[in-house]
Amino acid sequence: MSNRQMIKNWLLKAKKDVETAEDLYKSRHYDWCLFIWHLAIEKVLKAKIMVLKKEYLFTHKLINLAKLAEYPLDKKTLEQLREITSYNIEARYDDYKFNFYKKATREYTSKWTKICNNFYKLIIKSI
Repeated sequence: MSNRQMIKNWLLKAKKDVETAEDLYKSRHYDWCLFIWHLAIEKVLKAKIMVLKKEYLFTHKLINLAKLAEYPLDKKTLEQLREITSYNIEARYDDYKFNFYKKATREYTSKWTKICNNFYKLIIKSI
């Protein structure tokens, strides 16, 4: 598969993830909404890395991917990416699931959905 086709695939999958996250938010599955937002951001970062003709990492850590994608990282951005990365890890393991479920209230998820959407759009814009 060509580099160009892989970029298209990452972007298409990310767009589908955004649609899924929005549906999950509407159906009040806030923990899964945030988990899927993490995946969408991960995919657009991997697309950006490929645009830069670099090899992406097999990782879910958004900070590492953002560095490779040459995404500007200030202290606030680092904190936000660290928080968003936790949605992937915490959504997977049983001992974290219940705490994450309680954390993912409507208010919390609304706030972080906006932050995730902003990251998504900024990365897409840079591609």
